[in-house]
Amino acid sequence: MAACIAAGGKCSRLRIMTVNPTAPAEIDRLRDCVLLLGGKTEEAVSRAVRALTTRDSELATSVCEADRLIDQMELQIDQLSVEILAKQKLEPHDLRMVVSVAKITPILERIADHAASIAEAAIALNNEPEIDNYFDFSQMAGIASGMLREALDAFTAENSDASRRIIARDAELDSRYARVYDQLLRRLLFVAKHFERIGDYVKDICELNVYLTEAVFIKHSQPA
Repeated sequence: MAACIAAGGKCSRLRIMTVNPTAPAEIDRLRDCVLLLGGKTEEAVSRAVRALTTRDSELATSVCEADRLIDQMELQIDQLSVEILAKQKLEPHDLRMVVSVAKITPILERIADHAASIAEAAIALNNEPEIDNYFDFSQMAGIASGMLREALDAFTAENSDASRRIIARDAELDSRYARVYDQLLRRLLFVAKHFERIGDYVKDICELNVYLTEAVFIKHSQPA
């Protein structure tokens, strides 16, 4: 599959994935590809944070360059989703899988865009005096990255309970963003905002995980 080949490397989640033997082979390929995209997105966020906190402009530049590959992967997954819908008569669960992947894919691409924006900010900030304390950013990055990793694991396991728990954690990022706003106001607020938005997107992924597993929409409901 072109999308999976374009991603390169391996995704550990693929080895633990439960394959539905009755599902069309394309469904399993589609899930493989979105998990590879998720792995690339996780890596982009992690590398962008490292570039920011270590003032590594070369690493930041590589994050921006890698974003183009993620854009290509998104288009390839979109194409595969359309092909499956066009030629397959799907069972309800498999149809929800295709719909969920079609919605999760652009969310992952937007998270990667935020990682690229953080990397661009790192390059710009390296031309200014060094900031004494990146503690709040490191904390926010750890929470956002952890939520994304757990959301993808929940998608792999089709675990709606875990997804609901992750949704509830988004409030912690919102709270930390408010604190950074008060502390730093203008200088680094735009960086903190990228982490806060990543948390929002992870919540969207988890809401789609619940839809996939339970066939219910919880988008505008309050966390349990």
